[in-house]
Amino acid sequence: MEMEDQMESQKRRGTSKDDLISEQTGSLGCVGWFIVILSGMFTLLLFPFTIWFCLKIVQEYERAVIFRLGRITDRKAKGPGIFFILPCTDSIVKVDLRTVSFDIPPQEILTKDSVTVSVDGVVYFRVSDPIASVANVSNADSSTRLLAQTTLRNVLGTKNLAELLSDREGIAHSMQFNLDEATDNWGIKVERVEIKDVKLPQQLQRAMAAEAEATREARAKVIAAEGEMNASRALKEASIVISESPSGLQLRYLQTLSTIAAEKNSTIIFPLPMDIISHFMKK
Repeated sequence: MEMEDQMESQKRRGTSKDDLISEQTGSLGCVGWFIVILSGMFTLLLFPFTIWFCLKIVQEYERAVIFRLGRITDRKAKGPGIFFILPCTDSIVKVDLRTVSFDIPPQEILTKDSVTVSVDGVVYFRVSDPIASVANVSNADSSTRLLAQTTLRNVLGTKNLAELLSDREGIAHSMQFNLDEATDNWGIKVERVEIKDVKLPQQLQRAMAAEAEATREARAKVIAAEGEMNASRALKEASIVISESPSGLQLRYLQTLSTIAAEKNSTIIFPLPMDIISHFMKK
């Protein structure tokens, strides 16, 4: 359903844009045709000299929109290459079709959960319809830049801080769709939008760092407690095994003495059973 709605909205925008351009390319009228014919005769009479004013060249990456007596002569822009115009009645506007990139200045935005952040980005766009970019908007480049700033504010104002930090790609796609839809009547195609940096207040950064540190400490304490619990269970099982075999306790005693002697200690404490000490005390 969303794709169908987007296709229908694009069709409606394309229809309205074509209607607006068709209004610009109306008939010149009797007076207009008279002036055009007069200009053509004047050009023919002074042909060796007027040829330099009639020939125009546009580059491969450019298109020329021709105005004849203030009206667009054709629904399609001229170029690339060489073409002719009438020097007295025709004027041309060159449009660059190459992709243009610009930085969105850092914007102070209040998120959905009432956190103030500073966000900037970059937008890549190009002119897809030279005639619409000239006839429908006074300055397509400046208008697109201003619209990108307001779109960034509107889109990020509906997101909370967690979504802003984790879903940058989704926010960029949403901004691209909104910008492309708004600038379609201007003959602008927004190719890509990227979120460059999200700057948080220093106080919020310290609070988030303290929260992360507390979470790590709590996790470390839980892991240490689980280790103690596992060690106590192992000691309990070992005591049960040793109690079943008295010789096992003696072997463990000798192993402990061997470990102490390997560390080059000058003092070794020998634990003695109480029954031996009581025997000597009786004597």
